[in-house]
Amino acid sequence: MINIVLHEPEIPANTGNIGRTCCAAGVKLHLIKPLGFRLDEKSVKRAGLDYWEHLEYKVYEDYEDFLIKNPDAKIYYATTKAPYIYSEVQYERDCFIMFGKESAGIPEDILYKNQETCVRIPMNPEIRSLNLSNSVAVVLYEALRQNQFEGMQTEGRLRTHEWR
Repeated sequence: MINIVLHEPEIPANTGNIGRTCCAAGVKLHLIKPLGFRLDEKSVKRAGLDYWEHLEYKVYEDYEDFLIKNPDAKIYYATTKAPYIYSEVQYERDCFIMFGKESAGIPEDILYKNQETCVRIPMNPEIRSLNLSNSVAVVLYEALRQNQFEGMQTEGRLRTHEWR
């Protein structure tokens, strides 16, 4: 199972949206404190709609706690500072993809120690970054695609008409 990690998320609606995306994708969400909100806030649950109760998630006290509890994790760090494009790497079925807080991203000391697994989403150079929940969706669905959307429903059906 692919894992999404949010390092010190600040905006509850983003985390709610990401939680909903994780439910839709069948992946686990990992939250590293400090969080900029309480998980029982209405805005988190409103953004996640009624999916939040089905979300598999875990909360960690800090980055070191996360590393201790996931000692063999293959972690990709999503950052605007990365040399590699997110679609240029091969995501393992059980990898972790980490995203930083909205105001500052992942701390540079973490990025410096993990340069070989840092990835970026290409964008207009005049734009600082994408919305966090959009970034998670872009990278996550590339990782899912590379793993043939394992365990996911890949066909849709119209109720009254057949596709031609």
